[in-house]
Amino acid sequence: MRLTRKTPAEVETMPELRAQIDHLDRELIALLAERQRHIDRAAQLKPALGWPARIDERVEEVVAKVEATAEELGFDPALAGALWRQMIDEAIAREERLMAGRR
Repeated sequence: MRLTRKTPAEVETMPELRAQIDHLDRELIALLAERQRHIDRAAQLKPALGWPARIDERVEEVVAKVEATAEELGFDPALAGALWRQMIDEAIAREERLMAGRR
């Protein structure tokens, strides 16, 4: 069964609210999985360019964009930045493992 997305104000019961949250969680995971596939591709491309997994300038650029987007969309920018820093650290560790496996 396909769930119709509703705004929080349109949700009338707790089971319906939970179903909406579960649906959003699934969509978030799908997007994060897609992001991870792009990170995996970066791990394939970077060695030929002589680039390391971690590029501090890029990390700061990504976090700044995420915080600005969070602010624009009404999400706590500090929380968004913290979440992204954690996610980026994990992604870089994954890249390093993938890049080491190709040597």
